[in-house]
Amino acid sequence: MADNKTSFQAGQAAGRAEEKSNVLMDKVKDAATAAGASAQTAGQKITEAAGGAVNLVKEKTGMKK
Repeated sequence: MADNKTSFQAGQAAGRAEEKSNVLMDKVKDAATAAGASAQTAGQKITEAAGGAVNLVKEKTGMKK
């Protein structure tokens, strides 16, 4: 009887550990998605700023036609 109880409790512990692992993985995925979106936004801003700087130089040097 103790053997069944021990096996049952081990199964419960494994189930809880798996659920905690799944929750942690979801949090990691969410964080990675947010970081990727943030990096993409930053990249777009840098590209826009660089493009604006190039246009300004072209205007000031008379190269923009």
